[in-house]
Amino acid sequence: MTQAWLTLTSMDGRDIAAPTEAQLTAVLAELYAPLRKPKAGAKGKGPPASAPEAASAALRFGYDDGLMYVIEVSRGGAIRFEEWSGRDCELALAPPRRMSADLNLAQQLWSLMARRQVSRIRELDWH
Repeated sequence: MTQAWLTLTSMDGRDIAAPTEAQLTAVLAELYAPLRKPKAGAKGKGPPASAPEAASAALRFGYDDGLMYVIEVSRGGAIRFEEWSGRDCELALAPPRRMSADLNLAQQLWSLMARRQVSRIRELDWH
């Protein structure tokens, strides 16, 4: 029997296997938080100014012997949904779908993914 798995890749690149709802919510809250400008005189502290704007996190759901789905959320609400034949990402099953979403919709999308409801994700208004 094939095993299903769920992995969250946070903004700092860490993978979290079988993330909890609280972990999903925390990562999205951080992505949607307003950008803070560095304080005057805070030279050399923290990441470069361009890093926060390019931040993203991805939730992956798949099966050990095949299919993998990815919903990547970028700072600013850009969302990309991908379907792959496997973890190796060699064969895309459909072109990537995109949308813009607020925090609530992003949470709904990741919640659907965590509950393995890919067909409901496909039915949404993607571009």
